[in-house]
Amino acid sequence: MTAPLDLRGETAAGRHRRAELTFALGGGRSALVRQVTPYPFHVTKPFALDRARPDLATLYLQSASGGVYRADRLDLSLTVKAGAAAHVTSQAATVVHDTGALPARQSLTIDVHADAFAAVTLDPLVLFPGAELTTTTHIRLGEGALALVADGVAWHDFSGAGRPFGRLTAETLVSGPAGGVLLRDRSTVRGAELCGERSLLGPGAGAYGAALLLGPMEAMPRPEALDAALDALGVRSGASPLPNGAGLGLRMIAANGGRITLAVEAVFALAVEAMLGFAPARRRK
Repeated sequence: MTAPLDLRGETAAGRHRRAELTFALGGGRSALVRQVTPYPFHVTKPFALDRARPDLATLYLQSASGGVYRADRLDLSLTVKAGAAAHVTSQAATVVHDTGALPARQSLTIDVHADAFAAVTLDPLVLFPGAELTTTTHIRLGEGALALVADGVAWHDFSGAGRPFGRLTAETLVSGPAGGVLLRDRSTVRGAELCGERSLLGPGAGAYGAALLLGPMEAMPRPEALDAALDALGVRSGASPLPNGAGLGLRMIAANGGRITLAVEAVFALAVEAMLGFAPARRRK
């Protein structure tokens, strides 16, 4: 039996939507040459915010639906062609609502072609009580490519009763120019393990984040510089080399999602300065 449709054509089983963004270099600028953004995805026009690198395009990714709902399957594909430079960031945090017995799924695929630069810096997911989400990220690097992928997770019970979210499962895969696996990271955590005084993250923790800075080590910021910048924001962090010479990995713990947002902005600034050789302008939201 076919599930009933609502007025927007959605089914009771949730939405399956796939967005595609492709950037290519032309005329000294990185242009958005392909855009497929069905509801609930929405994007602004690309901005050239940095005088030092007018070829670096910044695109704000938005949601028109108020968050992620039960049984949603939302896929995003980002391709940055050879020599281009693109930064995709979210406009604000994304709420994941109670999914009941129908968990939601999100996937992100990033293809960074030869000598290209891609940064994806996302404001935290905010998991409401009962939210259950699976995320997958696959990053494919071409020869000489550089990439930064950073995001975070926070949780909130709007009733004030301290109810936990359900479960968050995440998997990240990074492939090199020859197609071999450089790293694979998997994790599963239940809200009950993070909420309250017995949180796995320690007392006072209300959010966490992670960043992958991908490329040769000589193009990476110093781990101690990352730690110092985040410590100044009240964020506990640790950076270490990734396996197979893939770059640097960074983990962050903070009191709330706002601190993680500031931390991701700081990581972006340090990564761009190390990878591209200039201090980027602030991405205002």
